[in-house]
Amino acid sequence: MEFVKPQPTTKAPDDWFTGDVWFDVIHAGREPSRMRANMVRFSPGARTAWHHHAVGQTLHVVEGIALIGTRDGTVFEAHPGETVTCPPGEEHWHGATPDRFMQHLAMWEGPGDDRPETTWLEKVTDEQYNAPRTRSGY
Repeated sequence: MEFVKPQPTTKAPDDWFTGDVWFDVIHAGREPSRMRANMVRFSPGARTAWHHHAVGQTLHVVEGIALIGTRDGTVFEAHPGETVTCPPGEEHWHGATPDRFMQHLAMWEGPGDDRPETTWLEKVTDEQYNAPRTRSGY
């Protein structure tokens, strides 16, 4: 058993995010583990750029309302306690609503080969961010 020394909170890079986003690395697995987990805090209106993950990603909303956008133009709302899974290779973005902070636990795995864990793409436009929202159908 090992207690992991906490790392300092880090401001997310401007190349990958719009607005102020901060994260705490919770777990960055060492072989044989490839698990990654970050607690991510978004200021109102902040969001990721478009991106996808080699092995997928799971988001668990802790506070606020998460917006999760897909390439078909759908923007889902996820509320505290809800978990959303993005399959491998699916281009998506996530962020806070314009009027509230949002915090989620982001979990993903490294691919175990030479592929990048995350491939970052272009920034989300205001039109994409402000598209009508929907709730999941469970």
